[in-house]
Amino acid sequence: MQNDDGYFDESIAARYDQFDAEMFDPAVVDPVIDLLAELAGSGRALELGIGTGRIALPLVQRGVPVHGIELSKAMVARLRAKPGGEDIGVTIGDFATTTVDGTFSVAYLVFNTILNLTTQAAQVACFRNVAAHLEHGGCFVIEVGVPELQRLPPGETIRPFHVSETRWGLDEYDVAVQGLTSHHFEIVDGRLERVSIPFRYAWPSELDLMAQLAGMSLRERWSGWKREPFTSDSRKHVSVWEKPVV
Repeated sequence: MQNDDGYFDESIAARYDQFDAEMFDPAVVDPVIDLLAELAGSGRALELGIGTGRIALPLVQRGVPVHGIELSKAMVARLRAKPGGEDIGVTIGDFATTTVDGTFSVAYLVFNTILNLTTQAAQVACFRNVAAHLEHGGCFVIEVGVPELQRLPPGETIRPFHVSETRWGLDEYDVAVQGLTSHHFEIVDGRLERVSIPFRYAWPSELDLMAQLAGMSLRERWSGWKREPFTSDSRKHVSVWEKPVV
C-alpha cells in the first residue's frame, strides 16, 4: 500500500542498497560521476529522487555541491546514516513540483526515476520545474530505459527483467495508457514478498518534446554514461537537454 513515502517506504528503504547492489559498483557509478561533474563545472547539482545517495555522495566527494529532492523520508534517513549524508541538503517533496532556493548548473534523474511520475502532465511539469531551477546554459540529464515493447512476444504484455533463486522481476505493460507496472517477488526470511510499482514509460522523442515545452533543447543522447552511441538496439539512453544561454 502507498503511504506518504510513496512506494519507497521503510520496508523498501531498509534493503534498497542490497536490492540493487550492482548499481553501487564503482564500475557503474564512476562514469555517472565523471559526466555529471563535467556538466556541473564549478556550479551546483540538483538531484531529483536522491534516494539513499548512490550518486549524490560520490558526486559531493568529487567536489560538486548537491541538493536533493526526495518524496520518501525513509530513503532520506538511509542517506543521512551514511558518512557525509548529513551534509547534503534535501527537500522533501514531489520532484515534479517541489522548488528549492538558488539555481543549478546541472539537474539529473537517474535509474528510470522519471518514470515514477505516472502521468504525462506530471512528467511535463518536471521538465518545467527543472528548467526554472537551471542557470542559463545549464543541463538536465535523464537516464531511462527504452520501452521494451518490441521485445515482447506477440500478444504478450509481460516481460521478465530479473530471475534468480530468491528474486523475480516482471514488467507488465499497458500500451493504451503507456503504463508499466514492475512486479518484484522476493523471498525474505523464508516468506515470499511482493511489491508492485506503477510507472509511465515515455519514448525519447516524447521526452524531447517535453524539454521543448520547458524551453530546453537536446544537446546529447547516448546509450550509456560512457557516451556510447545511441542506436535502434539501445536498451536505455542518457539524454542531456540544455537551457539556452541568454
